[in-house]
Amino acid sequence: MLLVKGAGHAAAEVDFGDVTIRLAGELVTCYLFSFRLSYSGRAVHRVFASCGQEAFFEGHVHALRTLGGVPRSKVRYDNLKAAVARVLELSRARVEADRWIAFKSHFDIENFYCRPGIEGAHEKGGVEGQIGSFRCNHFLPVPEVASLAELNEMAEQWDRQDGTRRIRTRPKTVAEHFALEQPLLMPLPEQPFETGRLFTPRVDRYGQIPVRTNRYSVPIRLIGKRVRVVLHASHLVVYDQNVEVARHERLIAKGAVRLELDHYLEVLVRKPGAFPGFTALEQARSAGKFTTVHDAWWAQAQKVHGERDGTRALIEVLLLGRHLPHEHIVAGLAAALRAGAMTADAVALEARKAAQAEPEPDLAGRRLPGAPSANVTSLHEWKLSHLPPDTRPLPSVTPMTSCSDVVAPAAVTTQREKHSDSAPPARLARAGRRRRHRHRLPHAAAAVDPQ
Repeated sequence: MLLVKGAGHAAAEVDFGDVTIRLAGELVTCYLFSFRLSYSGRAVHRVFASCGQEAFFEGHVHALRTLGGVPRSKVRYDNLKAAVARVLELSRARVEADRWIAFKSHFDIENFYCRPGIEGAHEKGGVEGQIGSFRCNHFLPVPEVASLAELNEMAEQWDRQDGTRRIRTRPKTVAEHFALEQPLLMPLPEQPFETGRLFTPRVDRYGQIPVRTNRYSVPIRLIGKRVRVVLHASHLVVYDQNVEVARHERLIAKGAVRLELDHYLEVLVRKPGAFPGFTALEQARSAGKFTTVHDAWWAQAQKVHGERDGTRALIEVLLLGRHLPHEHIVAGLAAALRAGAMTADAVALEARKAAQAEPEPDLAGRRLPGAPSANVTSLHEWKLSHLPPDTRPLPSVTPMTSCSDVVAPAAVTTQREKHSDSAPPARLARAGRRRRHRHRLPHAAAAVDPQ
């Protein structure tokens, strides 16, 4: 293999840096993960809610997939808690975390730990300067985003634009140097690595589980059971016997609570009086799941059915969200409100009409405007339409010949013969004696008569 001068080592540097963003209208501090190749200067960035081990692993996976391989030489780190459990004095030896050992063995990463403090600051100055310039160029002024996923899409676009940059007096751009360095990277492993951390909390009487310093809701039927939680950098997934029962976006603040309104509907339908002031309802409003259309339909239903029954009707509508998409239910609520139908059945009917009115998706998964909705054909009708043609001749209506031509004379038997053939032998013997006796009676009478 032809090695390019300076690129044959294919070394890299990794670090975290804090950034300030306005997330959903709130000013929060997040953490910028940076993975930088030393030769080309090609860097991959990712923003996370924390700098824990989950974010450390997910940042690596995203960077290695984006770059298309693993550096062959050493990857420089400082003494992050996600990787290092204890620093041994007067040496570069470290007591590493167990999961970090499994992760770097999976990707065949050769790590190099810098000296702690100011003494080791210069040992990975490339990624330190990269984080500073990236933060000044893209996080000032403070960006406003609705979610971290939106911000990470912007970060990917910024990384692509950075390929046209030249480092100091280099004659080639970052992208041109990376084109020489990329073939030297080691291939990625075929099997994925689970970057999430596993927890097994027990559901309390409020239908919530503790994960780290925060609490999250689960379906109310799981109270008292122990569930399995996989915590990722930006979200967590809750499983009950390998079945996903809840999924939440990870909370950034400590001591916070995230509630899903759908998890408590079975209780609220029996106690509708607790619905108006429920915390999960306020969170659903702030997340956009409980819209102004819901409020308008709810107010009208309370006027028609009363406060209690109208609230119960709204909860029954919310239960439809387990079977119908959210946008179809909103459309059904708007249609039912215009028609004055304040029942859950009417909303369900209008929601299904809205679903049928949607255009049919094309092969690429996008919906074609104006395309007719798909019709459902029963299997019986499909089979009848695919039957082969009937080539048999039609039946004849010509008159039949006489019975004697159809039935042979020898085949005609009397009812007595049929009866005798089917009778048992003992009965046939008695019948024969009776016939002989009747034949002898006239002769005996003639012999006795004197005339």
